[in-house]
Amino acid sequence: MLPTLLIVDDERATREGLRSALEDEFDVYTAGGTAEALKILKSEPIALLLTDLRLGADSGMDLLDAALALPDAPVAVMMTAYGSVDTAVEAMRRGAWHFVTKPLNLDEVEMLLKRAVHSRSVESENRQLTRQVQQSHKIERLIGKSPAMTQVFDLIQQVAPTRATVLIEGESGTGKEVVAHTLHHLSGRPVAKLVMVHCAALSPQLLESELFGHEKGAFTGAAQRRIGRFEQADGGTIFLDEIGEIDASTQVKLLRVLSERTLERVGSNTPIKVDVRVIAATNKSLRALVDAGSFREDLFFRLNVVRIQMPPLRSRREDIVLLANCFLQEFAKDNQRPVKPLSDAALHALLTYAWPGNVRELRTAIEHGVVMSNDPVIDIRHLPQFLLGNATAPGDSAPSAKNNLESPPDFNLHALEANAIGSALAAAKGNRTHAAELLGVSRRTLQRKLKDSPL
Repeated sequence: MLPTLLIVDDERATREGLRSALEDEFDVYTAGGTAEALKILKSEPIALLLTDLRLGADSGMDLLDAALALPDAPVAVMMTAYGSVDTAVEAMRRGAWHFVTKPLNLDEVEMLLKRAVHSRSVESENRQLTRQVQQSHKIERLIGKSPAMTQVFDLIQQVAPTRATVLIEGESGTGKEVVAHTLHHLSGRPVAKLVMVHCAALSPQLLESELFGHEKGAFTGAAQRRIGRFEQADGGTIFLDEIGEIDASTQVKLLRVLSERTLERVGSNTPIKVDVRVIAATNKSLRALVDAGSFREDLFFRLNVVRIQMPPLRSRREDIVLLANCFLQEFAKDNQRPVKPLSDAALHALLTYAWPGNVRELRTAIEHGVVMSNDPVIDIRHLPQFLLGNATAPGDSAPSAKNNLESPPDFNLHALEANAIGSALAAAKGNRTHAAELLGVSRRTLQRKLKDSPL
């Protein structure tokens, strides 16, 4: 199904010329003025509005305001022969997605409208996914539609309302802390505390005191009694991040808490009962640490009641566009910037990079792009330097390229498009419908591009 486009211009020749040039890619409607345009907008599901700034006695700005006030507002692009920086700024301040000047370059207009469709599609898909996730899973801040993330959602939904201890494993930056927050939120204990402990950040003695507390005089510098994190979390949840880093002595005490639900403060023999749900996380394999003799097997079994494996971003490439769009909106709001779409070159870079830092690294890259772009779009040159080479890890599905500043990447548009299509097909395992969704185009458009330039 072609995206719907409404062209508004008071010159018939311009309207019909644009219709002829664009009707292969869009379902085109035309109008000669504001009243006719609004009638179409209110009766038809128009996705894109391409309107002249001057419409005889009418104003394209007034039409823009009226169109964007509709419940299902179109993406609006303004065109005029009287272009100026002030006019462009005013149009975009009112909500226009982009601004073009006459005489029009039809190829550029078509490409711009396709990017607008892609932007609308991604935003709509993200809103729909967010509603779906929040309604069916009640999970916030976790984004993804890949099979790996669907499995994570299902596990969270299943285990969250229980008292079961959960072990979250995964590389750094995959979202283990977000999962811990979500499990607590859905645990039936959300009004109680979620207490966070980063086990790798403290020495063994400090960690023991931090977890279990200590009595006055228990060791040098213990000037008063300290209530530990487990007592603070009584009735709630404790999240032990980087659990694989704790020493042997602390492992023994932690095992007792998990087994008997009691603890003793450092310097005391009095047992204290606690009711705490334990969630642990590690970027290492605890099973491997057990095999190496650095982690107790009995503690591993206590922690590994339910295991959630967070997938690396490179194995869920179909989620990259969704995540990027979410971060674009977040950082645009934080920095008081308009939400801008990613260019084709930028999308290609995101889809083919290896992402060793996972979602956290993608988040940083998008924030960099939002801050650095003063253009209507975020292009590859606005992204961090490490993305310019687009290196992809060996064995991953996307093509690789070396990050070599002496050999800059090829910005040939046809080559970038071919690479993006190849990457999407690889990520979709040959499924053309899925690949078209990743690229933000219709299956018909993808079929035509494959026919024109077979990969």
